[in-house]
Amino acid sequence: MTDDVVRTRRDGAVLEVVLDRPKANAIDVATSRKMGDVFAAFRDDPDLRVAIITGAGETFFSAGWDLKAAAGGEVVDSDYGVGGFGGLQELPGLDKPVIAAINGMAVGGGFEIALSTDLILAAEHARFCLPEIRAGTIADAATLKLPRRIPYHIAMDLLYTGRWMEAVEAAHWGLVNEVVPADQLMTRARELAALLAGGPPLVYAAIKEVLRETQDLPFQDALDRITGRKLPSVDRLYSSDDHLEGPRAFAEKRDPVWKGR
Repeated sequence: MTDDVVRTRRDGAVLEVVLDRPKANAIDVATSRKMGDVFAAFRDDPDLRVAIITGAGETFFSAGWDLKAAAGGEVVDSDYGVGGFGGLQELPGLDKPVIAAINGMAVGGGFEIALSTDLILAAEHARFCLPEIRAGTIADAATLKLPRRIPYHIAMDLLYTGRWMEAVEAAHWGLVNEVVPADQLMTRARELAALLAGGPPLVYAAIKEVLRETQDLPFQDALDRITGRKLPSVDRLYSSDDHLEGPRAFAEKRDPVWKGR
């Protein structure tokens, strides 16, 4: 599927999503809704197992909220579509792996989109920033997520000062999984996506639902929900053919064949 501002490429079980809004890949309401539709379709397609999101060009992954659109009347609490801002942050039931390939600056809402993915790869020249403090507003999703991902005092530094974080520093604090040369970014993202696409989709779904549904529960309560099969994805996994395929493949000394059922 091709769209002027949200381009997609399907390669087997992998969906690539490219945000393409020159000059800064900023996101207005219409673009956000298109992104939500793309990721909802990805979620609901049983033949797709992994998604990659990146930006067009080499300068911006995304500058976040389109301030020109805001100046034209769009408000911060607009209806951004089924997945919330950028199509990912609030999309219910997205239980498949999503990889962010950060090809340039990830600013404000662009940074928050990266935080909404499961794995982050960054080009060597990539940079991260939350400039909302300078505009007298809050980076809402980042305020919730960032202190859970990196040390508290580093997260608060970014939120309080709006300073830039280079890719190497982001890797140091565990914010990104890998830093690679720019010309190898998509190659590496596709390698990782292919690896995940060959894995057990029901297990990925269970991992994501467990994390989402138990993050605020005491450990024993969370564990009881898993072992008691009280989460739909866990119950589906334990009742599946795939749950038996792993032991079978081991006993037969072959690679498992995951069918997602």
